[in-house]
Amino acid sequence: MAQPQLQTGVSRPPRHDNCVQPRVGLLRGFTLHCDGQQVLLPLSSQRLVAFLALRDHPLLRLHVATTLWPDSTEERSVANLRSALWRLRGGGCDLVQASVSQLRLVPSVEVDYHLVTRRARCLLDPSAALVVDDLDEESFAGDLLPDWYDDWVVIERERHRQLRLHALESAAERLISAGRYGQAIQAALLAVGEEPLRESAHRTVVRAQLAQGNLGEAILHYRRYRSALHRELQVEPSAMFDDLMVGITRS
Repeated sequence: MAQPQLQTGVSRPPRHDNCVQPRVGLLRGFTLHCDGQQVLLPLSSQRLVAFLALRDHPLLRLHVATTLWPDSTEERSVANLRSALWRLRGGGCDLVQASVSQLRLVPSVEVDYHLVTRRARCLLDPSAALVVDDLDEESFAGDLLPDWYDDWVVIERERHRQLRLHALESAAERLISAGRYGQAIQAALLAVGEEPLRESAHRTVVRAQLAQGNLGEAILHYRRYRSALHRELQVEPSAMFDDLMVGITRS
């Protein structure tokens, strides 16, 4: 079986000191940086930028307006959108391309959400090189706009969370196959930290520990997970996890 290709670095696009791109952060909360300085926007403009940033294509103005202000009349929603666009201009960043009928985020704006999404999809692709440096807590820890509860955020937050968790588990499995057990454990523990009751992540941790020969740590990790699962949900680990522990004392 071919071993996964491992790299310790990743190529980045060239940077030019005289051309600093605006950066929009959506993970762990909304942020905007222009020319290296944080820019504060009113909430209405934050919501507009975030909505456009989550979609990589032009959107009809009316669709944007009625999605962001669903409880208002169409006329009021359109007026709110005009106000948010006007307030956005005061931030001093070129963020939105606007036509008579459509809006989109300027393509050159860097968005952390898209960067992590690309990394996660690469980790899920068995034919892609496994870039170990991409498995950092800064990228994979933290939800999308955690304090926002709009429907369009909640749905995308869960989709992105599942993508990150599957990517971390996939990376951990590939690292186990490559004999990189310590890095596999770290990747799996990142997934555990994101979702403490996720059994598949815990099984991956235990598989890596067993492959590394750390029998005691594997048993202790299983026991801690079993106790947490029973305490929180009053259920036992699955038969799949039990099969993994066959022949190991766990009384």
